[in-house]
Amino acid sequence: MIVDRQGRRFRNLRISLTAACNYACTYCVPDGKRLVAAQDELSAEAMVRGVAYLIEAAGIERLRITGGEPLVSPKLDPFLHEVSKLGLDDISLTSNGQLLSRKLPLLLDCGIRRLNISLDTLDAGEFRAIARGGDLATVLKGLDEARAAGLKIKINMVPLRGKNLDQVLPLLDYCLERGFELRFIELMRMGHLARDPNAFHQQFVGLEELLALIRTAHEFVQADAPLDATALRYRVPGEGYFGVIANESVPFCRTCSRLRLSSTGWLHGCLSSSNRHYIGDLLEKPRHEALPALQRLLVKALADKQDVAFSGGVTVMKIIGG
Repeated sequence: MIVDRQGRRFRNLRISLTAACNYACTYCVPDGKRLVAAQDELSAEAMVRGVAYLIEAAGIERLRITGGEPLVSPKLDPFLHEVSKLGLDDISLTSNGQLLSRKLPLLLDCGIRRLNISLDTLDAGEFRAIARGGDLATVLKGLDEARAAGLKIKINMVPLRGKNLDQVLPLLDYCLERGFELRFIELMRMGHLARDPNAFHQQFVGLEELLALIRTAHEFVQADAPLDATALRYRVPGEGYFGVIANESVPFCRTCSRLRLSSTGWLHGCLSSSNRHYIGDLLEKPRHEALPALQRLLVKALADKQDVAFSGGVTVMKIIGG
């Protein structure tokens, strides 16, 4: 097993099925242009082989499928059907939910039981202003159907000063009423926000401010979370849970177990590092040739991790998944 001096190893793989997205969220792509699939994206077959090799080479236990927006990818069907056969402990999917209703039968058929849905507001006008695409009512309909089908759902919200702070409490109430766990994600210094500190600080809302706002309406206590969890979890007695991914306020780099594979075949060991390691060519090799070379790259990817705290990066988050 590949382990670094802090005892970290890769347990969780996030695979970006495609860079394409049907939204152009303001905190992700500042120019408003929707990202499209790269010409050199891996095939579904190569991606499944990549997951299989990483399970063997790194000890990957859990997989999260991301994008861009994974539900827009034509690779979703063949990828899901094959990757569900690899014996992983857990497979989940992150989506903006716009196509959730349409793709729900496929997700259920392939054994997906957990979803993370990005939703930054319950105000239809502000929804379109932030996402620059999509339809709020369609997303909410998909969530209702997924809930009725028994899926476990987490909602991801990025609080933005001047944009959606007034939605923190309404979204929390919406989630508590439905048994969803709301995750507030502190704005990350990625892409254009890493290059423009002023824009980042103007919009950033930190842990203490969020908790103070929630405390005006709800009592809560801190709850237990796994050692390598990214979120601080809180319990609202008698109602449910919420969490805060406080990458700026309370860094979690010391226990990070995440590895990312882009849709074009690049491994990213850390969001704060510009280093990346290409494995697309290895996926065309037989197992006995690919695994030793892959393990050498994994050692490098693990060394890319920050020792203490996230420090930002110029990579666009949508390209390598959330």
